[in-house]
Amino acid sequence: MADFEKDDSVVLSDEHSEFDGETGTVTQVMETMFGDATYTVSFEEGTEQGVPADQLEAADGDDSETADGDEE
Repeated sequence: MADFEKDDSVVLSDEHSEFDGETGTVTQVMETMFGDATYTVSFEEGTEQGVPADQLEAADGDDSETADGDEE
């Protein structure tokens, strides 16, 4: 599973979101009571909260080691 940090540039993949396919910036990382992380991602037109890591991928140009790997 990919882990992202604050200020990482990410692409949202959620067909139910108005921001699906858009690139945004992680503004907050929250840990759930199950030990998983959810993210708040800021886009030009707004914010998406409670986004799980499996709906995010590193944006092109991000040198993060988590750009590959979606292991579960």
